[in-house]
Amino acid sequence: MTDLLERQAGEPRRSLGPAAARNLATTTKTRPQNAADSPRWLLRMLPWMPVKGGAYRVNRRARYQTGDGRVRFVNDGAAVRVIPGSLREVPALSSFTDMSGLARLADRFVQQEYVPGAVIAEAGARVDRLVLIAHGKASLHQTGEYGDRIRLGMIADGDHVGGEALTSTLLGSQLGTPVTFPHTVRAETACTVLTLPADTLLALDGPLRSDLIGCLRSWVGGMSAVPRNRFGETDIALASGHDGEPDLPGTYVDYELKPREYELSLAQTVLRVHTRVADLYNDPMNQAEEQLRITITALRERQEDELVNNHDFGLLHNADLTQRVATRTGPPTPDDLDDLISRRRKTKVILAHPRAIAAIGREVTARGLTVPPVEVQGRLVPSWRGVPILPCDKIPVTGAGTTSVIAMRLGAEDQGVVGLIPKDLPHETAPGLNVRYMGVGANAITSYLVSNYFSAAVLTPDALGVLEHVEIGTTS
Repeated sequence: MTDLLERQAGEPRRSLGPAAARNLATTTKTRPQNAADSPRWLLRMLPWMPVKGGAYRVNRRARYQTGDGRVRFVNDGAAVRVIPGSLREVPALSSFTDMSGLARLADRFVQQEYVPGAVIAEAGARVDRLVLIAHGKASLHQTGEYGDRIRLGMIADGDHVGGEALTSTLLGSQLGTPVTFPHTVRAETACTVLTLPADTLLALDGPLRSDLIGCLRSWVGGMSAVPRNRFGETDIALASGHDGEPDLPGTYVDYELKPREYELSLAQTVLRVHTRVADLYNDPMNQAEEQLRITITALRERQEDELVNNHDFGLLHNADLTQRVATRTGPPTPDDLDDLISRRRKTKVILAHPRAIAAIGREVTARGLTVPPVEVQGRLVPSWRGVPILPCDKIPVTGAGTTSVIAMRLGAEDQGVVGLIPKDLPHETAPGLNVRYMGVGANAITSYLVSNYFSAAVLTPDALGVLEHVEIGTTS
């Protein structure tokens, strides 16, 4: 058989060969393919608001924040220190501006380690220390009506309990009854905490002690001076259920004096096409159009990435701290998803990294449940409680294998999350995007300026929520 093949290979051809024939054939070509192209569900789901003047102002009712944010830390090896300025995230210290005093206060915190299951604070015990969670997760428990233990929620890196220790220790006689811990705080993982004991507060020297007492008095006075509702907004005095002709309360609606303004951000590039390429190789596909198509796709990908991760207006950084939920154990369980969507009315969409969606599927299947599909824009996608779960590969995954899950209420009518684009844009080729011809240079290169303008606004704090510390790996 081998001899026969060799003999045939040495014989002259009797017909035209395929290699030569291809010189006369018309090749069937595809458009340039782009592996970086993703579904971009966030861009498709956001309702887009046209913005005049490049800025969008969100007016809200006056809201009195009590510094319920998260404290930040730095570590030198195993030693952890609190960043002094971030102590103002503790409610009672929110108006303390003396940085040197905060630095001296930060030096007095004591580092402690707790193993999983250890009790960090006991419900009903006197609040005798301020506790900062530097690393790890802890659960909040309370005794139920029938004596059983109820888990109310989770706290994690940067959260704190026992802030009342500051006021009860230094202003104890002015506050009346002793303050106690309302919940039992139990370590769910190994926890590193920093504590500021009451004895340390009592031992503070003169100037720092005086400044701190003045700050606490001002804060306590401000808390009692303005009635607030459960959202921190100024309360509206109303009367109901009355009979006869009692005097009705007078009221007014107070607004924020400095409402937030969202300025449109942009992503830009200069696309260059040589005139020789455009003149000679434009059939059957227009070279400039194909270059623009892929460039615009890249800009849209960057737009979605900025809407998720930008430190100014990105969703992950604009979620209110009261709307951030830590997972109970690590993986995204059905209980975690319930906690996430129950914190807002009309949750319309859940965004998660594809690996997080796979983790959700594993946890739901392990419970013997399913994630029923729902139809979104003609496609079937998984859902939870009727809320579609859509993939977004722009949500980062850390080196430790953790990510976040985003839940949103959408639209201006529902006081949700809205996307922002310019109302009138010269040379507009798509919403918020324009292409400007910049001319031909001395090197015979045609240039086009491609610009994409966008931003996003969260109209009310409960419109956006984030499930944090979501573990997407599997246990070995």
